[in-house]
Amino acid sequence: MIEKTNIIDFLFNNFDEIRYVAIYVDNCLDSRQKEQFADNSSTETDQYEELLTNPTLLTTARQRGNIDCGGLRYLIVGYGNFYQLLKEVKGGHISICLHKDTDLNTTPDNIFNKLSQTFREFIE
Repeated sequence: MIEKTNIIDFLFNNFDEIRYVAIYVDNCLDSRQKEQFADNSSTETDQYEELLTNPTLLTTARQRGNIDCGGLRYLIVGYGNFYQLLKEVKGGHISICLHKDTDLNTTPDNIFNKLSQTFREFIE
């Protein structure tokens, strides 16, 4: 079994543009923020986002994607202060908060390719 803290450490160590990571698997939430930013959301609302909002968004997008879009790779939510990158994983999802100046054309694929190479059983 993979330790979620190893995944979070790996992401923080390999991607400067990541501000926050949450992993919600098997009804257990682990999250960490890289550093404090003036425009962070609150810890309490982050928890509700991971438990309620993000699973709902992923389920709806996956169901739509499975109809005739070839499935769902990931979602990007554009908030005013940052981007939230969401992907389903075995038993739940991973949520990655990115700085708002992140290159969204390359960074999501780079993140998930590296995760897949290093933590294949988690991401696939």
